[in-house]
Amino acid sequence: MSDPRDLPRLRYLRQPFAYDAWANQEVLDRLDSAAPPERAVTLAAHTIAAESLWLDRLLGRPQRMPVWPPLTLDQCRSAAAQVANELRAFLGGLDESALAERRTYVNTKGETHTSTVGDVLLHLLLHSAYHRGQIATAVRNAGAEPAYTDYIHAIRQGFVATPFERA
Repeated sequence: MSDPRDLPRLRYLRQPFAYDAWANQEVLDRLDSAAPPERAVTLAAHTIAAESLWLDRLLGRPQRMPVWPPLTLDQCRSAAAQVANELRAFLGGLDESALAERRTYVNTKGETHTSTVGDVLLHLLLHSAYHRGQIATAVRNAGAEPAYTDYIHAIRQGFVATPFERA
């Protein structure tokens, strides 16, 4: 097994975004297969909207959707696919030096902040994982089985390739 410090940072970041897109899809598929709790759909819509919002900030373009949009499951599915494709394209267009570039943006409270592209991307992944956990709790509290979105499950099943094997 190789040392992750030997991997280019972008390769190491692109793979978790493949996992993130897969995990979001798994959640939406599970929510679509039963009568989902309203809270779970609200959180799924927020998760997707936040990914869109952060991508908008990274690209320096106006925010395209509200942070807490009232989306249906079908709208969530469409928006999730679009955002996943846009993130894949964005990551594909970066080089290693771009991760250290700084972006200035105004948050939803009207505060101005500056963050590196790499930090924003890592935040986006962690934010989505946090809310997928909340969705799982809402689904379980409603008496249903949540989507199985563990990272290691995605790797073991071949849904996502590991970044730790030499290319």
